[in-house]
Amino acid sequence: MTQQKMPMQVWILTLAAFAIGTAEFVIAGILPQIATSLSITEGQAGYLISAYALAIVVGGPILTIYLAKFNKKNVLIGLMGLFILGNILSALAPNYTLLLASRVIAGLVQGPFYGIGAVVATNLVSEKMAGRAVGQMFAGLTLANVLGVPAGTWISLTFGWSNTFLTVAAFGAVALVFIMLAIHSSGHSEAKDIKTQLQAFKNPMLLISLAITAFAWSGFMTLYGYIAPIAMHVTGFEQDSVTWILVLVGVGLIIGNTLGGRSSDKSLTKASMFWAIALIVSLLLVGLFTGSKVLFVGSLFIFGIASFANVPAMQLRVMNHGGEGQELAATANISAFNLANAFGGFLGGIVLDGHLGASMIPYTAAIVPIIGLLLIFKANKGETSKISEDTLKVVTS
Repeated sequence: MTQQKMPMQVWILTLAAFAIGTAEFVIAGILPQIATSLSITEGQAGYLISAYALAIVVGGPILTIYLAKFNKKNVLIGLMGLFILGNILSALAPNYTLLLASRVIAGLVQGPFYGIGAVVATNLVSEKMAGRAVGQMFAGLTLANVLGVPAGTWISLTFGWSNTFLTVAAFGAVALVFIMLAIHSSGHSEAKDIKTQLQAFKNPMLLISLAITAFAWSGFMTLYGYIAPIAMHVTGFEQDSVTWILVLVGVGLIIGNTLGGRSSDKSLTKASMFWAIALIVSLLLVGLFTGSKVLFVGSLFIFGIASFANVPAMQLRVMNHGGEGQELAATANISAFNLANAFGGFLGGIVLDGHLGASMIPYTAAIVPIIGLLLIFKANKGETSKISEDTLKVVTS
């Protein structure tokens, strides 16, 4: 029996996801150049992270619900067109206010594109390959951290930060052309009634699961978004070194995503607790080792592994408690991730511009995830109790 190959159309969606992911995270590498160019503080430049993330939080679920009834190919084309426009406006923005507005425009695309794109990807393959198809598409987001962000940082240092956004827009344009040429039109969706999906949010365990994502994930962007200023101003690296540091962190993200997926399949309760603790510890290690270049880079690599190892557990927990509203629950979890990103970008910016300074960012980043850890403990306890109750019912029936 021959193994079915992944269709070319799924790889096209991977390219689109790569472009969108690069647009989101590239600020981490070009933040100092933007601040200098626009005569703003690096903390203010960090708020561009928050603007993008909040656009996903607010616009993602609303647009996904609204666009679900339209032809999916046309929706993907329209969303990618909006993404290209947002990044061109970012490249041409003459001041901070317009750059902030352009980031909101680009950010509106991410939630619905990932949500609707995932549906298109699963429709392109057999049921047995549905999971791999979605995983293949979302691999673009991981590759964005390994290749896109460092490459965007190098382009910014060499040709200016405006060209970074133009390059991202160019990748989006290539993806747009391939979507138009290769992806076939599909009819209106057979999505469940919205009222039925909203009923799932009456489940306290789903709400706790979304809260876990929002709190436990906040430490990631609080540090990741400000790696460049910490590396340059505290540890003493040159600007050129930021590129390869981000590559190393990106490799850690890939390893973490793989380890997190495997451990979550074995035991969701144990994996969620272990990786949440690992993230907090890694943040503290980064803070402790800012005085040593070698140990600082090593701890950032550990941070990359520990942070993304949390993602599969967070996503799986939400899906487990989504009930009839799995699609909307999954979209809400993307919003929860980006709510954490928005808060992290804001918090890191305050610390960077305040009296504490860049050296205290890793320690500050470790505080809020502790709340997430407590929620994981509560959720694990509740799930264990439910399993015991269900087992008792089976035995007594």
